[in-house]
Amino acid sequence: MANILDYLDWRGDLTLRQAPFCAVDNLILAELSFVDFSGIVPEPGAGAGVELRQAAEAFFRARADAEGRVDMGVLVPAAIPVMLEKMAASRRFGEMRLSCFTDQLDQEKSEQFAALSAETGDGAVYLSFRGTDDTIAGWKEDFLLGCLPEIPAQKKAVEYVRAVARQFPRKKLRLGGHSKGGNLAVYGGMYCPAAVQRRIGAIYSNDGPGFYRDVLQSPQHRQIEDRIHSIVPKSSVVGMLLEHEEAYSVVDSSQMGFLQHDGFSWLVLGDHFLTLREMSEQSRIADRELAAWIRALPEVQRESFVNALFSVLAASGAATLTDLRADRLKAVGGIVRAMKELDKTTRDALLDFVGLLFRTNFRMVLGDLQEESGKRVLEARRHFKLLPDARGEK
Repeated sequence: MANILDYLDWRGDLTLRQAPFCAVDNLILAELSFVDFSGIVPEPGAGAGVELRQAAEAFFRARADAEGRVDMGVLVPAAIPVMLEKMAASRRFGEMRLSCFTDQLDQEKSEQFAALSAETGDGAVYLSFRGTDDTIAGWKEDFLLGCLPEIPAQKKAVEYVRAVARQFPRKKLRLGGHSKGGNLAVYGGMYCPAAVQRRIGAIYSNDGPGFYRDVLQSPQHRQIEDRIHSIVPKSSVVGMLLEHEEAYSVVDSSQMGFLQHDGFSWLVLGDHFLTLREMSEQSRIADRELAAWIRALPEVQRESFVNALFSVLAASGAATLTDLRADRLKAVGGIVRAMKELDKTTRDALLDFVGLLFRTNFRMVLGDLQEESGKRVLEARRHFKLLPDARGEK
């Protein structure tokens, strides 16, 4: 089945004035903020934007190896450089102007924030918030979403929306992101000034985690909730964490289990995602189990748990997941030693959490396999005319 790369092949020759902006365009621009445009695209307030086509050329000159490959790390989709090439070659995206690139990382404070803006050519600017990247600091901040009412990246998202709005005072705004980036897009839209909020046409959360119930019931959320478009795969885990907007679209995926979080696995049909009526039963079960596990821990204990988890990872000496993979023996040794130093209660909680994640993923993969098997049997029976036709005859 087709994905966003195929969409770029099909629709790349049409500008947004010929074919209006759609949810698939949103996901492509959300994935774009994972590209490291440092030194290529200006920071907020640092000057006019750079045409996407030119930014792509500069990126590959600076970041690609001798064979033209770019290492995106362990978790960032490896297809992003291919996507960027296709965007640059297209009429739809090639002439968009990129600006306001920022990439902030503080390992000691466990803070990671990156964003990028694109003038889409239809009178609007898309603010793309980067989701969880390869950094361990970024992952810790993600986990803190379940512990704290506000994390540093959310504050930075509000500041970023203000800065971009100042730079483009007469343009409509669209906000979006994938994973944590979706959460940041919604949060930035909620808490930006009212005058800026009125300029926001849409906010896209692509499998982004939710919020505390108090946030969803706040006046700020009510002011923009009709403009929030939440999109999740059928076996979503990340996008269903914490409380969530009730209205969300469910998309089909070519992957199974946790791997459906990858936006490149989401199925595209023409100019829209292939949507389903509801999430899989296994995903709903996983959502309930994870939510119950999180709620069982008092807020202070949740933060202690996250600090303990990432102190164990820090003991490996790695700053990124790529580092962990590169020197597995050293990393495992450090992690084992750090686990032994934890008190029994914390150690047991960590092991329970990891076990819950593995069980959850196994059940979702099994459920997806059964669903795919059922589809194939149904197709075979139709092919051999073993099912009744529209008149009820065989």
